[in-house]
Amino acid sequence: MSRPPKKLALFIDGANLHATAKALGFDIDYKRLLNEFESWGTLVRAHYYTTIIEDQEFSSIRPLIDWLNYNGYSVVTKPAKEFIDAMGRRKQKGDMGIELAVHAMELAEHIDHLVLFSGDGDFRILAEAVQRRGVRVTVVSTLASQSPMVADELRRQADEFIDIVELQPFIVRDPAARPARRDQRQYSPQLAQRESSTN
Repeated sequence: MSRPPKKLALFIDGANLHATAKALGFDIDYKRLLNEFESWGTLVRAHYYTTIIEDQEFSSIRPLIDWLNYNGYSVVTKPAKEFIDAMGRRKQKGDMGIELAVHAMELAEHIDHLVLFSGDGDFRILAEAVQRRGVRVTVVSTLASQSPMVADELRRQADEFIDIVELQPFIVRDPAARPARRDQRQYSPQLAQRESSTN
């Protein structure tokens, strides 16, 4: 008698994953990333968390958010808070940790495996809580950058740690498939999907 496929969910800390990929010098093809994890079992949900700056006319993250929404991801956003630091510089801050943790706990009883794309040590307690419910936790981040992007306590808590460098051949965006510059054409999620599916 064959066993049913494992049910898994992806939880992507967008800012953390972006910083990790940038530190390693590559761009992520989110269609390929989804395809890779669909091959691991039954993908119940793929959550992507990010903050956005609401008062900007154009935000570089918006085309990605739109594309993800139309292509199999559940995108969770909230406005970034703007503040002036001690040096008088305008800064933004935003943390999606609470949202990610609440959604992970809600979904825990429906999955066997949680894949967390983040190196933030604050998620150690979440990993532990999810494990107590019988869910396997895999953390995806890197030790290969100049300074490691993953907190040691999170890496130790995880059932498995995958350095994103190992996944790079399966999730990297082909630079030749980059869309034309924004001033040459309007962004089209359908076109981006066709381009990524030809990789």
